Amino acid sequence: MAPRWLAIRMRGSKLGRGIPLRAPLAINRCLVAALCLALLMPALQNVACSRAAKRESPQREIMPGPDINDALRAHDQELLAVPGVVGVYVGVLDDENTPCLKVMIVKRTPELEQKIPKSLEGYPVVMEETGAIRPMPKK
Repeated sequence: MAPRWLAIRMRGSKLGRGIPLRAPLAINRCLVAALCLALLMPALQNVACSRAAKRESPQREIMPGPDINDALRAHDQELLAVPGVVGVYVGVLDDENTPCLKVMIVKRTPELEQKIPKSLEGYPVVMEETGAIRPMPKK
């Protein structure tokens, strides 16, 4: 069986019949497909970008520059120096999404609430009443 060819005639021959040029039909289909893809690519990119923008949360917060662990290292000694503070650590708020610094205190008092800041380096500070913390006795 002979391959399928597409005959293309060029204008301007002396006899008016034109010169037949033969190109494989598969090549012509590839050219048409490439042209369609090139024309549709910007539209496809717009659709993909708009879908990605919709997936992002509209309430997305930009976190402050320093890492929360760096903020803890920078301020842990000054927080532990406050009477009534027994520990500090990195935790999350009740929304289970936002990182915060947690300060463990023996008992909540108005003096402690004044001495402990509400935020450090852009991270919220939460006080947790834990009571006194002592090492376990050796057995």
